[in-house]
Amino acid sequence: MTYQQTLDYLFEKLPMYHRIGDAAYKADLDNTLALLKVLKEPHKGMKFVHVAGTNGKGSVSNFLAAILQSAGYKTGLYTSPHLKDFRERIRINGKMIPEKYVVEFVQKHKTHFEKIEPSFFEWSVALAFDYFRTEKPDVAIIETGLGGRLDSTNVINPLFSIITNIGLDHTALLGDTLEKIATEKAGIIKPGTPVVIGESQQIKNVFVKKAKTENSRIVFADKEYKAALKTNNQLKLVVDIFERRSVVQKNMEVGIAGMYQVKNVQTVFSAINVLHQKGFLIKSDAVLKGFKNVMALTGFAGRWHILSQEPLTIADTGHNAEGLRHVVEQIERIPFKNLHFVLGIASDKSIEDMLSLLPKKGTYYFCKANVPRALDENELRQRAHAYGMQGESYNTVKEAFEKAKATALKDDLIFVGGSTYVVAEVL
Repeated sequence: MTYQQTLDYLFEKLPMYHRIGDAAYKADLDNTLALLKVLKEPHKGMKFVHVAGTNGKGSVSNFLAAILQSAGYKTGLYTSPHLKDFRERIRINGKMIPEKYVVEFVQKHKTHFEKIEPSFFEWSVALAFDYFRTEKPDVAIIETGLGGRLDSTNVINPLFSIITNIGLDHTALLGDTLEKIATEKAGIIKPGTPVVIGESQQIKNVFVKKAKTENSRIVFADKEYKAALKTNNQLKLVVDIFERRSVVQKNMEVGIAGMYQVKNVQTVFSAINVLHQKGFLIKSDAVLKGFKNVMALTGFAGRWHILSQEPLTIADTGHNAEGLRHVVEQIERIPFKNLHFVLGIASDKSIEDMLSLLPKKGTYYFCKANVPRALDENELRQRAHAYGMQGESYNTVKEAFEKAKATALKDDLIFVGGSTYVVAEVL
């Protein structure tokens, strides 16, 4: 098979969450363990950092990988979903897994794997661990896909775990309260293994209780951050870059903009402290280099991603109420004349919660990403109109985006978001 034929097989044959939603979710680790047994346990003996959370886990994973690379460590990175190419999910020092490796892996294990009937995500996790065993990174950052306790990545014994925050997302699978979702995320906390919690929320006792049960040291990053900000000049500098810099500057000081990244910065700094305790040597210049050059170092994209300056055009993959709340706060800090919002949402999201947060002033371009899970553009327009948002619907993301670009003046703002898959089609 060619690489494209291999992808077609993976996308069409295997249940894939980003295409069909909840039906692709496997609520146990049986398939993953069976796949890894076929591969002779490739994940055993490697050094991992495990990252979960409702929002920010992709940013934290990429920042950490960029910093470790800058410090001279060969670094693996597993994230999901991908935006343009499946291989974005699996990287070594920012370089995607070769097409040849993907093709040969599928050809070699196709018969054995089909007997197990894995999901697309389970197959991808197995491929990542197999590739990392071949490449022998000094450490690999592993981002969970969905949840934690029953996520396919939760077969590793990491150096430590990170849980960024908890929000109401994937409630049909993880539970309909913050406590239930936190319990699922807390499932990545391993016996005697430190855990960094990004934010001290009302459900923090869920993590405290789990850490106590597992005899694991627990650190709340936001509390460490408040204390460190008084004395740590490097932390002050990084935070200052994110908080003060104008998004319209042509010479960007950091690879990823966005005021909301400050929460992720504090999580990363606590993680760096744990890495120091684990014997990793990470100097100050490596930390700053990692933050500034994350896009170039890891290929990170889609988070407050500036596509052009005139008109200012930004895409962001925030795809739930909590993520969009941060997006709206950031939009409100930007000087512009008129807002043009290209919007698409997945049908299984809390749509009303998301729509209630979005700006009422502006022109909306309602669209549907090219995945079965996407909400029909006409239904989205009708539901958005009930919240005071005005605009027309378009058959494709491309058509909506082109119309926004043709309409906007140079002092306007074009924003693309609501769904990872909408953003993927404009990058």
